[in-house]
Amino acid sequence: MLPGIGMFGTGEVTHVLVPILRDKGFNIVAIWGRTGKEAEQAALELKIPFHTAKIDDVLLRKDVDLVFITCPPFLHSQISVKALGIGKHVVCDKPMTLMQSDAVKMVRASQYYPTLISIVNHSLRFLPAIAHMKRAMQEGYIGAPGSCLDQTLIDVKVRMGPLFNRKRYDWLCDESMGGGALNLVGSHVIDLVKFLTERKAVRVHGTVRTYAMYASHAHTGIRRVAAPDVCTFQMELEGEGTTPTLVTVNINCHESNNSFQQEVVIYGPSGHLTVRGGDLVGHRLNPDTGAIKEEMLYVDVQDLQFSTSDTALPRPYVKGLCKLVGALRDAFHPNKETAGWIKEPVQAAATFEDGLYVQAVLDAIRKSSSDRCWTKVSISTESPTNQKANVLVNAAARLASASAIRADPSINHTGYF
Repeated sequence: MLPGIGMFGTGEVTHVLVPILRDKGFNIVAIWGRTGKEAEQAALELKIPFHTAKIDDVLLRKDVDLVFITCPPFLHSQISVKALGIGKHVVCDKPMTLMQSDAVKMVRASQYYPTLISIVNHSLRFLPAIAHMKRAMQEGYIGAPGSCLDQTLIDVKVRMGPLFNRKRYDWLCDESMGGGALNLVGSHVIDLVKFLTERKAVRVHGTVRTYAMYASHAHTGIRRVAAPDVCTFQMELEGEGTTPTLVTVNINCHESNNSFQQEVVIYGPSGHLTVRGGDLVGHRLNPDTGAIKEEMLYVDVQDLQFSTSDTALPRPYVKGLCKLVGALRDAFHPNKETAGWIKEPVQAAATFEDGLYVQAVLDAIRKSSSDRCWTKVSISTESPTNQKANVLVNAAARLASASAIRADPSINHTGYF
């Protein structure tokens, strides 16, 4: 039997995810919200039998074996570590945490309980066009077969509408709480580059800016939107040779019609591969004639059966999410004679170790933007309880609490921690 699902979060991602889970055969048995009112409303809309504003009420249910964490990021580490400690499988949304110290705690918990699933929702890994791109790279379409060092340049462009919630001020409006283009989209791109090339960034140079500080259609009051809506960054990847592979990324959240456009191009000595939306196009060099041949390697004809938003979860991300949930279903259905789960279907998923690396790159890009210089990527191996980390977490918690109290003034704000 498939495991019962406990949902943490009531936002747009949850409303997209629940129908996908049900379509794949999963049963959602409980949902947690920041306030009792939010949890009740989401449970009513999504037809979930149990709702609560207390974390333990979901985790301690015997019919909950797998939790999906889509709540504000400052709670991700707390819920993940506790869930793994009592034997629950975990799928955590991006950004995985707000800081590396929390990410290290999650990594250690996943290593301590290796028999449990612990993955991060970087769904682009499961987008069919991306899977075909990686296979073409391994087969030598743009360089030597089997080599992961033949990419000379990787160029990523993303154009979309605002990422914050226009109806109210919440964590999406503030970078320190996990909002903004770098956290929500840049994290996907960083993970995608590592997945495709099997290499990490060693140093970065970034520019992170917020231009729409006061959105005319958003109910932000006098509060300023502090979530970046533009970020550009470069990454140099590890590897041999005098000229390291360069990755250039440009993310712009100023599309007035809220449309979504994403293009990933990988160049090599023999040609280049382009994923545009959900399609894969190849350009290969003929060494004899010097001519460039263009060919469609994969055309996305699958239509979504779920309503979605190009700001919450654009179509390529939703299609990848459908494949990820399908892989989870297959992991729990190895065969009729076997109980438990098998790893092979979710082998391509991002682990908590991958999430820690992504967090390290995000930190380096922010520091680079502040210092205006190239910055080395440093991955933490310890989880210190330093004062600065506590201040950041407490500040995010206070902002989230204040937002929750404004949504439901009768709530006891300590009830959902």
